[in-house]
Amino acid sequence: MRLVHLDLKGAAPRVSYLEQVFPFLSQLGANGILIEYEDMFPFKGELEILRSPYAYSEEDIERIQQLAEQHKLEVVPLVQTFGHVEFILKHEKYQHLREVERFPNSFNPHVPNTLALLKSILAQVMEKHKRSTWIHIGADEVFHLGEGMDSKNWMSHNKGDVGTMYLKHIKEVLGFLAAQYWGLRALMWDDMLRKISVGALRGTVALVAYTCLTAEPFLAKYAESGFESVWFASAFKGTTGPAQTWTPLSYHLKNHLSWLKVMQAVPRLAPLRFQGIVLTGWQRYDHYSVLCELLPVSIPSLAICLQTLVNGGFTEEAKRKVLDVLGLESVQLEQSTCEGSGAFPGVEIYHMVEQVNGHLKESILKALEEESAIKGWFSPYHRKRQFGNPRNMESFGSKVLKLHEDWESFVRDLRAQMERVYFPDTVEEWMEENVNPYLDQLRDLVRDYR
Repeated sequence: MRLVHLDLKGAAPRVSYLEQVFPFLSQLGANGILIEYEDMFPFKGELEILRSPYAYSEEDIERIQQLAEQHKLEVVPLVQTFGHVEFILKHEKYQHLREVERFPNSFNPHVPNTLALLKSILAQVMEKHKRSTWIHIGADEVFHLGEGMDSKNWMSHNKGDVGTMYLKHIKEVLGFLAAQYWGLRALMWDDMLRKISVGALRGTVALVAYTCLTAEPFLAKYAESGFESVWFASAFKGTTGPAQTWTPLSYHLKNHLSWLKVMQAVPRLAPLRFQGIVLTGWQRYDHYSVLCELLPVSIPSLAICLQTLVNGGFTEEAKRKVLDVLGLESVQLEQSTCEGSGAFPGVEIYHMVEQVNGHLKESILKALEEESAIKGWFSPYHRKRQFGNPRNMESFGSKVLKLHEDWESFVRDLRAQMERVYFPDTVEEWMEENVNPYLDQLRDLVRDYR
């Protein structure tokens, strides 16, 4: 299985955009999607507080699944069940379920309400995903586990360590899923399991196939622990910096080439077999961080990565297929650029973000820093006191006004394109992070000049 990860904890696309994207995923070699809903799920009743103001409706969730089915994409919902639960624990209502009172990252597994809450979250998500045969329970990066008083007490009374405590909670979650949903198979990230002994892992094998983000030493350990199948997780975007705006193509291609090598090693670890790979595309590092690369910006990377997996390398055939499906003339891997107008969903955003990335800051700082008439006759001192010599001001005025007008008009177009794909909160956040820090300097100068 080749699952493409849709991380909805930031820049969740409108369903109308997914309608355009799913056929592309299918054409490029994906056969499933891993949907990390977080606050975009239409929780109801007691859980309604968890919903974003822009959460998908129940009809949207149904439509997403119909689209997936139409394009032969299996839908795997992802529900975080231990760490990365800031979207839940930031609410005062659930603050008492934190492992460490100060931090909203991780659940305290010893409070009975934690499991009760998780059961109702999982039940609401599964109720809307009756066709899904897999669920992903997250369970990675459970920061500060073992630091809370309840955990310290538990460990001292049970001669236990953080690993056994972690597994106890995971087994409870998996036990609930196994009892409620016959035949449902579970996935989880493996980073928390790497420190746990073979003996302790042994009992978990009947319950779950583990996603593996790592290479051979850990695989040998999982094989010894009795696991029958293993998944890998690569990345097509969202791993090169929390505020990354442009996707480095060769970096992600190399990531997939190294995973292909690991896949070739799996047969030596029989009976362990390789079952699938998740191409992760993180949209935020956590619920509180800024946005990383937008989905339209990373579609060339996703296409290259999928075709590399399909063809066992970035062969001529893979390259041809990528260019063909995306409507491009060429791809420059080292420069992370594509030549050609492109015909993929969101290509306008792709080109416009490239402009912002490459020219906005540079062109504005150049105008403000290098213009001697601004430095000499329109300094912060002049602007604060509102005086200046019109003769010298006119020498830079038309140039600055033109630059301002050009960028404002460009940003209006970019905003319009983004609004077709994203909800207003995403558009605002992206503009505030990537456009306004530079354009506002120009706007202020023009205001003072006028």
